[in-house]
Amino acid sequence: MAALLARLSRASCRFRALRPVLAAAPPLRRPAAPPEPPRPLSFSAAELVRAAPSPLRPYLRLMRLHQPAGTWLLYLPCTWSIGLAAEPGCLPDWHMLSLFGVGAVLMRGAGCTVNDLWDRNYDKQVARTAGRPLAAGEISTFQSFVFLGGQLSLALCVLLCLNYYSLYIYIQSYTKGLTFNWGALLGWSAIQGSCEWSVCLPLYFAGVMWTLVYDTIYAHQDKRDDIIIGVKSTALKFKEDTKQWLSGFSTAMVSSLCVAGMNCDQTFPYYSAVAAIGAHLAHQIYTLDIDKPEDCWKKFASNRTVGILLFIGIVLGNLWKRKNSETVEEPLENR
Repeated sequence: MAALLARLSRASCRFRALRPVLAAAPPLRRPAAPPEPPRPLSFSAAELVRAAPSPLRPYLRLMRLHQPAGTWLLYLPCTWSIGLAAEPGCLPDWHMLSLFGVGAVLMRGAGCTVNDLWDRNYDKQVARTAGRPLAAGEISTFQSFVFLGGQLSLALCVLLCLNYYSLYIYIQSYTKGLTFNWGALLGWSAIQGSCEWSVCLPLYFAGVMWTLVYDTIYAHQDKRDDIIIGVKSTALKFKEDTKQWLSGFSTAMVSSLCVAGMNCDQTFPYYSAVAAIGAHLAHQIYTLDIDKPEDCWKKFASNRTVGILLFIGIVLGNLWKRKNSETVEEPLENR
């Protein structure tokens, strides 16, 4: 026992002698974590808004620049009308397409600003909209009104670049409900100086039916919150019959596009595009899950494809008109 105690005493002395050496030794370092791989460059609208200076971000989000699907849905009916108004064998007027593009961004931004001003108290109660700049308190009501005035002033500058007939149509459509399809009337009149109603009215009606399709799908995202806070929507009205209603609206849209095409002597590419649109809408409705907000958003955003398909069909149809007219005139010239 005495020997064991002696050994422990000697070990303790040795440890005390090593203590200064251990204290002076550098601390152990963990190996550095590997550097994070660089993020790939992205030029999506959401990334561009995130890269903007922080004071501007709430205003860009108020305009919904990070969610450009709505801007496309406002702009595309304008391109249809501008394309149909082009002369046979000619491409659409790129100057007008650019003007209407700027106008669509500004007017969609102004519409979203008005919407958020009206609905700011409701938005706070809905999970999907609670993070919007006004609902989240990132900007004040006064700042939003000032921003709205700026957007409308710039939109007026775009409007003044058009002819007087277009100005009249624009104001009428704006006061009738700020619908997304005023461009179906305005685009033609901006090119031709007046509306060809046998073409513009069916085109306008097709746009209205299209809006009922995608807006009803969009409304299904928030239907649970809408029931709680008492907001009415087509999603709540149609309920489980939504797909039948969407099928009816889509059929009316395709039929109206056919009427508009016949009244302006459209050709094979146009009707091929209309057929593709019908197939796209049928697939969209068949696969839609109205109880999944993520799927509703996906289907809503896919309507941009519908508008682009029709625009391409209109452009190719106009070029085909030129080809057909040359084929008909050639035998006459050779007589």
